[in-house]
Amino acid sequence: MAVEEKENQTKAQIDEQTDVPVEENVSTEDFPNELRLPVWSVVSFEKCEAGGLTYTEAEQKLSELEAQKVSGLCIVTDEVAARIAGKN
Repeated sequence: MAVEEKENQTKAQIDEQTDVPVEENVSTEDFPNELRLPVWSVVSFEKCEAGGLTYTEAEQKLSELEAQKVSGLCIVTDEVAARIAGKN
C-alpha cells in the first residue's frame, strides 16, 4: 500500500506543477543570464563529470566527453547533479 500512496503523492505534485502558468515559473529576461552563471554540470551514466560551469563551458565539456565515447551525457544544473550523486 505504501507504494500506491507514494505514486499518488507524485501524481499530485505533478498536477500542482502543471496548474501553474509558465509565465510565473520562468522569466524570459533572466533566462539568458542564467546560461552565463556557473551553475551547470555535465553528467554521464556513471557520475557527475564536471560541475560549476557556464552553459557554454558545459557544452564544450560535453563535446570533449563525447569524443572520448563517454555514454549517457547530459547537461543539468549543479543542484540536479547533486541530487543524482546523492542517490548513487
